[in-house]
Amino acid sequence: MKPLAEFVKERRKKVNLTQEEFAERAGIALTVVRKIEQGKTNLNMDKVNLVLQMFGHELAPVNSKDLNNLK
Repeated sequence: MKPLAEFVKERRKKVNLTQEEFAERAGIALTVVRKIEQGKTNLNMDKVNLVLQMFGHELAPVNSKDLNNLK
């Protein structure tokens, strides 16, 4: 699985949008896009999901039970 930063940056570039254009279309601040693409870990999940929704994806909460089922 690709890191979030790499996924978002690759997808954004694939649709030929600058960070500024992408942020505007996603309805978020430019700083959010920059933080995601830089791999920052202290992110607001609602904002991350707004970004991912642009690509038809979302992050769901994960609990320890879900992780154990993946093994």
